[in-house]
Amino acid sequence: MASHRRTPTPHRTRVTVLTAVAATTVAITANAQSAQAAPPPSTASLAAEVQADNVAADAAVQRYDTAQEQQQQLQQQVTVLQNEIARQQAAINAQESLLGAAAAAQYRDGGTIDPTVQLMLSADPSNYLDQASTTVQLNSSQAELLSGLQGAETTLDREKATAEAKLRALAASAARLAAAKTQVQQKLSAAQARLNSFTAAQRLAVDQELNGAPATTTAHNGSGGHGAGDGNGGGDSSGGGAPVDLGHASAGDAVEAAAFAAAQTRLGDPYVWSHTGPTTFDCSGLMMWAYDKAGLNIGRTTYDQVTQGTPVASESDLQVGDLVFFNDDTHVGMYAGNGMILHAPHKGTVVRYESIDTVGTVYAMRHL
Repeated sequence: MASHRRTPTPHRTRVTVLTAVAATTVAITANAQSAQAAPPPSTASLAAEVQADNVAADAAVQRYDTAQEQQQQLQQQVTVLQNEIARQQAAINAQESLLGAAAAAQYRDGGTIDPTVQLMLSADPSNYLDQASTTVQLNSSQAELLSGLQGAETTLDREKATAEAKLRALAASAARLAAAKTQVQQKLSAAQARLNSFTAAQRLAVDQELNGAPATTTAHNGSGGHGAGDGNGGGDSSGGGAPVDLGHASAGDAVEAAAFAAAQTRLGDPYVWSHTGPTTFDCSGLMMWAYDKAGLNIGRTTYDQVTQGTPVASESDLQVGDLVFFNDDTHVGMYAGNGMILHAPHKGTVVRYESIDTVGTVYAMRHL
């Protein structure tokens, strides 16, 4: 008699495990295929990310520089006011002493000290100014002194109120400066974090994409540089590289020529944000320093400097020493000739020459 034994059904747990393994295998395979399909980021795209970080950092630095400039101006105003208040207080003290001496003389001579003079000599002589109508009771000399004292007290009160307002503004400015400093540090940290995420090969490729090869110069329109050069021009201190020909362009005037010559002496000096020299600079700090050496004050920030001089219509009209502003007025360099600018680029770099086409989008050009 034939046996009719039923084929055993696999255990449910085993089926579930097998199904999960199969699904995982499919997912891993799909992910691997997807990873293989995704192309590595191009050097151009990585360079664009770094450039965007630099632009954001430039903008933050200019906001910091503006806040710092405002704070310094307010501090100077407060110092002037405080000195003036001290001078006025000394003058008031002297006038009160004269009135006291007059009263003492009256007493020695056997006269009666006028009640108004007594009031002036009270614990709070300034209270008398609220009762100035009684000055008719004084002799002419005392009345003149008292009138001058009244005016001085009024002026002193006004100066004190102004100083208090300036001090409040200074405190607010300090808060803005601290916030701007924090923002700069955040932007620079973000930029550094991005660079740290690159491989060594990617960093090298991005640096070459953004900055080109290290450069010296065989310029024809400047004096010797700070770190390299052949006597006809200036070079950076990077230790060699492709020469930079600045052509034969001339400066707009003697001031621009002097500013450019001064800027050339800083080639190779490091970029440090918020610095204005003499050996470390941010972009606008370098321009301010160079033009100060030429005897012209152009302001501290790109926002100040872009208002100076006259606009230049096109790149072909640029002259050596002109200022060129990039990326919505967040960065500035000095035209050096032959399509090159001299500038302090960003953190981690030095003052150097660079093609105007690699720095960013030209925002404005000014002839000073």
